[in-house]
Amino acid sequence: MRVMGIDPGLARMGYGILDSYGNQLRAVIFGCLETPANTPLAKRLSILFHGLQTLLEQYQPQVMAVEELFFNRNTTTAFTVGQARGVAILAGYEHQVQLAEYTPMQVKLAVTGYGRADKVQVQTMVKTLLSLPTVPKPDDTADALAVAITHAHMAPFVAQEERIRRALSGGTTP
Repeated sequence: MRVMGIDPGLARMGYGILDSYGNQLRAVIFGCLETPANTPLAKRLSILFHGLQTLLEQYQPQVMAVEELFFNRNTTTAFTVGQARGVAILAGYEHQVQLAEYTPMQVKLAVTGYGRADKVQVQTMVKTLLSLPTVPKPDDTADALAVAITHAHMAPFVAQEERIRRALSGGTTP
């Protein structure tokens, strides 16, 4: 399974694409899409959208895993990040990529085993799990890879849940 992880942001949108073979993970490509600060919002969103479209066309992931937003202070930042997140979801939809969404706590738990892990712990585990020589930089890139790893770990459970849901609604056994 090929998974694209997204850490949404307007200035920098982290992305990471990995291949999952059972419990083996391999990073394919990762980085950040960046937009200039003094650029109109619509132009920045367009840059992100077209950058994601290029990645989706070139690497053909089956799933796009996007981190859900959690903001408790700056609502202005939350709105702009939400717009960038919407652009990512739209790009995935346009390419008929399955969508998965995970909270920051779910990502930390899946990657480190501890839902309140700090950034350094998450980044170190991303490096370890993907056998990378160094921690991916900037932080948005490591975060995007962590979201992709989360989906790779969760996908078997999500698939089983879907089979059970279908069986219960259709009367067949899973």
